[in-house]
Amino acid sequence: MKRKPPRPPAVAPEDVALFREAIGEVREIAPPPAAPERPRPAPVPRMQARDEELALVQSRTASYLEATIDAAEALAYRRDEVPEKVLKALKRGQYSLGGELDLHQLRAVEAERWLREFLHESRALGHACVRVIHGKGLRTAEGGSVLKAMVDRMLRHRADVLAFASAPEAMGGTGAVLVLLAKKRPGERLGLG
Repeated sequence: MKRKPPRPPAVAPEDVALFREAIGEVREIAPPPAAPERPRPAPVPRMQARDEELALVQSRTASYLEATIDAAEALAYRRDEVPEKVLKALKRGQYSLGGELDLHQLRAVEAERWLREFLHESRALGHACVRVIHGKGLRTAEGGSVLKAMVDRMLRHRADVLAFASAPEAMGGTGAVLVLLAKKRPGERLGLG
């Protein structure tokens, strides 16, 4: 059995008064601030990286590159933040063209590489609108256009493309698209190759 420690003797009020008189004014000392926490490491988006890798693999498969769009089908797309009137003006060909790329006679893989480089260079040069000629794919067995399908897919997934539409008849009709590009943001670095 443990014994309780003895109680300290009571302090006389005269002793308390004498002690307070000896030490004078007392101010409370605030405790020191807590040490800063170590910053947590940034989260690693593993699922996003996996999804993007899977999408890249799927985009390189033959079926993806051989998909077609009907030659007569008109293309049109705009981002949500782009007003409908901008797309209508683009469809009428009311924007001045800064450049042009002709993808005729190229295989889909080569055409995709050329298109990426062309769009990158066009933005770096400050072009707001460009024309991409993909043709109508009339020599394919199904009558659809492989290049037209590739251009449509690629332009829809690029952050620097605000809108695109099949060109008016005088500018190539459904065998070409007019592409409206986002302006280069201040501080954004775009090299020419």
